[in-house]
Amino acid sequence: MIYCVEDDVNIREIEIYTLQSMGFEVTGFADGKAFFEALEHKLPDLVLLDVMLPDLDGIKILKMLRQRSKTKDIPVIMATARGAEFEKIQALDLGADDYLAKPFSMMEMAARVKAVLRRTQKNGNDNTITIGSLTIDKPGHQALVDGVPLELTLKEYELLLLLCKSRGRAFSREQILDVVWGTNYDGETRTVDVHIKTLRQKLGDMGEIIKTVRGVGYKAEYSSKES
Repeated sequence: MIYCVEDDVNIREIEIYTLQSMGFEVTGFADGKAFFEALEHKLPDLVLLDVMLPDLDGIKILKMLRQRSKTKDIPVIMATARGAEFEKIQALDLGADDYLAKPFSMMEMAARVKAVLRRTQKNGNDNTITIGSLTIDKPGHQALVDGVPLELTLKEYELLLLLCKSRGRAFSREQILDVVWGTNYDGETRTVDVHIKTLRQKLGDMGEIIKTVRGVGYKAEYSSKES
């Protein structure tokens, strides 16, 4: 199932027609309200999301999707205005899987949808993340080092999961706050530093995988020499 969130009825209809002709089941929505109502009943395999919408804009919708446990892993392709570089960067920083610059051809849209689905479905059955002696058991919502469960707080676990599932990618403190604590959090970025410190301690020798990126924030990186 693919959800198309697009307020322009002509664009939405041709998107739906194109994807249906490829064999996909598709449902279209003109605004964020209808989209979120549908999510309560069925989760899609992918969302094609326009940035400019009449109620909630696409960036806000993307943030909300990534903050909710049941929707945070749904692949999202953002449709942005051509030349809107800030929108593209913001969307990717917030966890969009790809973007399309308007106006785009239906052939390009189809190719990007298939590419994102191939990439995400390939990893869709991977319920564990293993880095050296560290294992993150996503269904069990726990982390283990050498098979021994770690006593992590909810935020420590979510912070570790964020860094490890995007290994090699550097996250700013602000991005970490947005994803782990939510956009309504009023605390300081120092909170991230404190949690990183305790997380490193609890990980023991594997704490070395959490690297400080000067002037940016943190990332997870591992080489066999570190274990």
